[in-house]
Amino acid sequence: MSELGVFEAIYTARALRKLKPDPVPEDLIERVLDAAIRAPSAGNAQNWIFIVVRDPATRAGLGDIYRRASDIASAMYAARGRPPHMTEEQFQRMMGSGAYLWDHMRDAPVILIPCQSAPRLPRREDLPPQFQAGFEEEQRYMQQIRGASIYPAVQNIILACRALGLGTTITTNHIRLERELKDLLGIPEDVHTFAMMPIGYPLGRYGPLARKPVAEVARRDRWDGAWAAGPSPR
Repeated sequence: MSELGVFEAIYTARALRKLKPDPVPEDLIERVLDAAIRAPSAGNAQNWIFIVVRDPATRAGLGDIYRRASDIASAMYAARGRPPHMTEEQFQRMMGSGAYLWDHMRDAPVILIPCQSAPRLPRREDLPPQFQAGFEEEQRYMQQIRGASIYPAVQNIILACRALGLGTTITTNHIRLERELKDLLGIPEDVHTFAMMPIGYPLGRYGPLARKPVAEVARRDRWDGAWAAGPSPR
């Protein structure tokens, strides 16, 4: 298996939701996980755990939770409507692909659940007096950045799967029913799940990816600063 260049992997690692039932060798999953833990981690805490689910009965339980949570997601998508940058055909294709996964999550040979323990804050009284008044603000800050140390690992998983000829996608629908999932997998109360990732050999094809052009999503210096291609002004 030839190694991919990093940009080739980035440009072709599309969401692949239709997977073969063939088992995935343990050594490939080990490589995927080893890529995951190379991601940055705030304060080098490395407070992540990756639950690899192969057991058919457990996968069936996850599939049931995901199916019911996806009913909520489907209603949200329908009420929100088609994004303006997508054609109706593209939107329906996306919805159809998502619906397939809603019904077939349990069939993926591997379901990976990236988890992270809650960040630990010091007690208010242990802070210097000048910082104690801002303790609630610090709590809000920690809540807002809580995914910063797990989603880079998730992206590494996506790219590693692409390099190894595997298909995967990131979905978070299950978080709507996370209590049930945590009970099923025995996940401690102070640990959160951040994604559900089916992994297997793909039935579909890799890339290319359709995305808005950079000029539509980038700004120069300020929110109202138009982006122009080329080097930044000196």
